Amino acid sequence: MTAVTDHADHTEHDERPKRQGRPDGGSEGAWDDGLIARRVAGGPRDSGSGSDTGTRAYAPSGTPTSYEGPLRARLDALRELVGLSRTRLDGGTLAEAGRVLDEAAARRRLSERHTVVAIAGATGSGKSTLFNALAGVMISETGVRRPTTAAPIGCSWTDGAAGLLDRLGIPGRLRRRPLQGAGADDLQGLVLVDLPDHDSAVGEHREQVDRILALVDAVIWVVDPEKYADAMLHERYLRPMAGHAEVTFVVLNQIDRLPGDAADQVLDDLRRLLDEDGIALGEHGEPGATVLALSALTGEGLGELRDALGQFTQERGAAARRISADLDAAAARLRPVYVDGAPSGRGRGRIGLSEEAREEFADRLADAVGATAAGDAAERSWRRNAGKACGDPWLRLWRWYEAQRAPQIGAGPVALAPADEEATARQRVEHAVRTVADEAATGLPAPWGQAVREAAVRGAEGLPEALDDLAVTAGVPTGRPPRPGWWPVAVLAQAAMTLLQVVGGLWLVGQIIGIAEPNLGVPVLLMLAGIVGGPCVEWASRMAARGPARRYGLDAERRLREAAAGCGRARVLDPVAAELLRYREVREQYVRVAGAPGGVSMAGNPPIG
Repeated sequence: MTAVTDHADHTEHDERPKRQGRPDGGSEGAWDDGLIARRVAGGPRDSGSGSDTGTRAYAPSGTPTSYEGPLRARLDALRELVGLSRTRLDGGTLAEAGRVLDEAAARRRLSERHTVVAIAGATGSGKSTLFNALAGVMISETGVRRPTTAAPIGCSWTDGAAGLLDRLGIPGRLRRRPLQGAGADDLQGLVLVDLPDHDSAVGEHREQVDRILALVDAVIWVVDPEKYADAMLHERYLRPMAGHAEVTFVVLNQIDRLPGDAADQVLDDLRRLLDEDGIALGEHGEPGATVLALSALTGEGLGELRDALGQFTQERGAAARRISADLDAAAARLRPVYVDGAPSGRGRGRIGLSEEAREEFADRLADAVGATAAGDAAERSWRRNAGKACGDPWLRLWRWYEAQRAPQIGAGPVALAPADEEATARQRVEHAVRTVADEAATGLPAPWGQAVREAAVRGAEGLPEALDDLAVTAGVPTGRPPRPGWWPVAVLAQAAMTLLQVVGGLWLVGQIIGIAEPNLGVPVLLMLAGIVGGPCVEWASRMAARGPARRYGLDAERRLREAAAGCGRARVLDPVAAELLRYREVREQYVRVAGAPGGVSMAGNPPIG
């Protein structure tokens, strides 16, 4: 295959086979991938159709190149993470993660035997000259006019790269083939893209650079001795892409302009700047960016770059490495919404609600519904019932008389109006909900803490009214309280004491009117026994009733507390627990996304209460 020397001529002649290509893959359709080239009869064919050359060029080198395994697991975890978080996080937060998923899926559908490498650089850095030197033919225009490269130009060393170039938006008229000669086989599978200047005065050029840099598998940054420390290059591109060091080449061009050992000094300073940017340098066999010095004009050092590109391309792992680096970057951006704020280290605690917080919430609801007051009322009701049955009738008559006089003697304690009681109960419920929501949100990242609080607030709507209904249905029991076994004995004893008083009194009356024989001792003793025995029976019954009455009141309080706690659990705690479980699930997915080398390891995730 020979190189093309006239752009207009080879555009006119080489796009025709693409339009006329047959679907059966015949000779007319051999170049239907849109790459512009000229076939010469008898020239070497450079195709990926399984020829010996293609087989040797694409022999696997042992480096993992597949999208399966850990990378596939991380992509699946990110997809699950985005799906679970859509209703909790805004679209802008998940936009980058969605872009990574879309681009990874798009790249997986395209050729894995090609490696797309972009050549980027500033105005005058010599990137187009380097592009032409690697291709072995004048493809990209060079000169003093700036900017020279107005649109990205693609050059593929192998067939089958049309889909990749379509994805980059490079039209057919800007697709080239390199000079086929000695050393061309070393770059089989390479798709090289010459970008416009990243510091171009034309805004459209900078937009094209940013767009394509997000799509290619690797980048060759070309710098010159004058602009290698340019702040725009380091702050806008190199520093943000520090995590992509394994798919980054940094080439110091134009070393022919440097005298003596100045090239080594500039190269050392460039390495220092890259280290400050956080870019790992691939030295001594360690993974990282490749840093080289060369002269694209004279060819000095060009062979070293060719060798590095050849090995890099034949490994066929650049696409997977790029996607893995994009995943690391996406995980780092998402860290504040999934990790920050959560307990970590040896002192990490339980995320969620502790048993103490749950019990405190139940106690606050019980106070709001008046469980203690209901228990006291039930206890008093039991005692009143016992007093009516076992109390001294004369003392009961006296107490009734005193009760009738009480409103006239003075007013009792002032009670809260029903409206005030309702407002106070509502405030207690709201305070209980806020407290338990804050407790549950403690340690969560801000978006998930807010989701927990919103779930608690939504559940609290109508909670005061539901508690009011419970106070009626599950409050003080209606009807007569149950009677203990000793109750009939006490009733009979009290009746006997009353009977003794009546008999003694009638006996004395009979003696007074002369019906009975005079004998004061016996009737007086009978009356004294009844008068003393009645209060004694009442006091004994009251002492015996304290235990059953207390148990009866506690049982009533317990039932109301359980009903209030059940209502609060169903309306507030269960929705809060659901949000906490969702957070645990997305956090586990985030751990999978960020768990690859270069990610964020968060093993030992704290439990959620």
